[in-house]
Amino acid sequence: MKILTVIGARPQFIKAAPFSKAIRQYFNEVIVHTGQHYDENMSNIFFNEMGIPKPDYNLEIGSGRHGKQTGEMLIALEEVMLKEKPDYVVVFGDTNSTIAAALAAAKLHIPIGHIEAGLRSFNRNMPEEINRIATDVLSSQLFCPTDHAVELLKHEGIVKEVYQCGDIMYDAMLHFLPIAEEKSTIFNNLNLQPSLYELRQAGNLNLNLNLNLKSNDYYLFTMHRPENTDHPERIKSIFKGLEACNKPIIYPVHPRMRSVLEKPEIKEYVNKVSNLHIIDPVGYLDMIQLEKHAKKIITDSGGMQKEAFFVKTPCITIRDESEWVETVDLGYNIIVGADTAKIQDAIENFNPKHDVNNPYGKGDSAKIMTQKIVSYLNVKK
Repeated sequence: MKILTVIGARPQFIKAAPFSKAIRQYFNEVIVHTGQHYDENMSNIFFNEMGIPKPDYNLEIGSGRHGKQTGEMLIALEEVMLKEKPDYVVVFGDTNSTIAAALAAAKLHIPIGHIEAGLRSFNRNMPEEINRIATDVLSSQLFCPTDHAVELLKHEGIVKEVYQCGDIMYDAMLHFLPIAEEKSTIFNNLNLQPSLYELRQAGNLNLNLNLNLKSNDYYLFTMHRPENTDHPERIKSIFKGLEACNKPIIYPVHPRMRSVLEKPEIKEYVNKVSNLHIIDPVGYLDMIQLEKHAKKIITDSGGMQKEAFFVKTPCITIRDESEWVETVDLGYNIIVGADTAKIQDAIENFNPKHDVNNPYGKGDSAKIMTQKIVSYLNVKK
């Protein structure tokens, strides 16, 4: 039998690594890359370093307005599904690739499995919220990362074929973190003024990975969501907040953010953050190294909120809400929005150090999901 897996964005590549390994023990898998993320550092590097099978199709849709991008994906994915005639389609998360694939499959009456189902921000101004709600309604099987996600679906009347499987990103973290500790060269490669390498040599930033030391001597910052990047006043407030950081801030910048940061009215605020070091996007191994050894993470990324929790690095979330409520409830994530005072206070005073239970499973999510798909398709034969 044939499984068609649709991916298109960085977080989906991470989830696809453990899933493909598990599903290929039972099925012929066809991977379709929509091309939503197409930059080398946002796409190809993940396939190379994570051992993800080369996509059978790359639709090369690229960026664009939400409607245009989703429509082009829908048309192209329908053609692939008509040609391949899969028995089941797998989608991940909440991107335009996700909803386009779910719509195409639903209209062709192909069963859909949604990995990372049941998440809600309750903010319908977010395109991701619309995508995830619609995908959950269309899906035949819903694979939830937490008990909370299962409960949210129940409140919406979705109870059939809903499973709490744990978080597949935790599978990836458990597998790849030891590899990153061994192979990542990110700290030697960074060329900062003063460089992290020079600081390490001076004894101020000990990142000798063989000794497994946690440096706590730099901050890791990312910002890419339209709720921030489309609003200059929010950007300015966030960068004003970053001025409270008294150590280097490493910012792997999303490609579409570079032009935003160069706008004169924005650049003025960026330049005031004296410790800020902007670098190109990095691969998964380098990113989880940066996450693990950071003093704190400041981000609007959902995936990084979880990854910060996995490696127990305090996370300051520059959004007004979070789908990953467990990270907040357990005290390793604080929501500050774009409020300068709240950002500065969190940088200075948010220091969780307690042990907590992990609500995201045991690292066997891909195996559990695969068994559910096997059972479902055997019944449907």
